[in-house]
Amino acid sequence: MENFIILRSQTKREYNMKRRLLTVCMVAMMAVSSFAQTDSLSMPTPTSKFGYVSYEQVLRAMPDYALVQQKLQALRAQYDAELQRVTQDFNIKYEEFLQGQRDFPETILRKRQTELKDLLERNLAFKAESREQLKQAEAEAMAPLRQMLNETLEAIGLEQGLAFILNTDAGALPFVHPAMGVDVSERVIQRLTRSVETLRR
Repeated sequence: MENFIILRSQTKREYNMKRRLLTVCMVAMMAVSSFAQTDSLSMPTPTSKFGYVSYEQVLRAMPDYALVQQKLQALRAQYDAELQRVTQDFNIKYEEFLQGQRDFPETILRKRQTELKDLLERNLAFKAESREQLKQAEAEAMAPLRQMLNETLEAIGLEQGLAFILNTDAGALPFVHPAMGVDVSERVIQRLTRSVETLRR
């Protein structure tokens, strides 16, 4: 009985010691965590500058932009002229059909209707194809200019030590802190102009 009482007493003391030890460890961990947070808050964090530019504005200011647009406009004019021709051709045939449909035999009437339907479908297909062809032509014509612009933006960003360069088109950047943001538009335009002049020599 006495041995049981002694053992129970020792067990209770060990339990109390372990609980106090655990409490001390938790307090110590909380203190270390609090110190780490306080220390991290007090440490200054470096602020990186960034650049911003209107991509479309700079693109339109490139020396070869006007030449590319002239070529695309000439291509659009060709497609428009052809579309106008086939539309007029359809309108003439349709008017002839309206004027003679009362006198046409049933066989000729169905034949004319089929011809008009086929012609209309071909015209619509040509219009859709023309739109896609123009879109592809514009993408191919503008690709070298966009590549040159992107390479120039990258070079200036690295030279100026900028973290990134934002595109301000469509009002995407309504406010820029002057101590953090750098407008690189003029620098980019000047660099592009010099590059094109060098290539033309």
